[in-house]
Amino acid sequence: MAQRNSIVPSSNVTIPEGGRFLIVEARFYEDIGAMLHQGAVRAFTAAGVHVETVTVPGALEIPIALAMHLDRGGVPYDGYIVLGCIIRGETFHFEIVSLESARAVTALAVAHRLCFGNGILTVENEQQAIARADPAQGDKGGDAARAALALYRIKHEKD
Repeated sequence: MAQRNSIVPSSNVTIPEGGRFLIVEARFYEDIGAMLHQGAVRAFTAAGVHVETVTVPGALEIPIALAMHLDRGGVPYDGYIVLGCIIRGETFHFEIVSLESARAVTALAVAHRLCFGNGILTVENEQQAIARADPAQGDKGGDAARAALALYRIKHEKD
């Protein structure tokens, strides 16, 4: 396996104590979802931020739940990540779910200028999903959290 480089740029910007990040996760594949969540929570904990989680049935529900949270008002979160897994099957459904979920969460992130990380896996089989989700291997949940933290730092950098 190739050596991984940190995706979090060095910066003097710190996440404020009490920083709040939201995970919107799909648990269609429970074991894979648990690994993604574990990696994300570990990365957020290392950064010293508070994490809340909303769980939905599948990847197509993720952007809807994210949009609902954005519309709620109140104290906004400092960042958001989405976690889930889409495994290719025998029909065109894989393309619809993977493309539409990615399109919708990206549109929300850009429109609202969110500090955002996308940890929705799109894979050919369960073995690929495990290799990417497992915090001891690919740690894509942790990568999504670190992406949101990196964007937080970029958003709050002083010129």
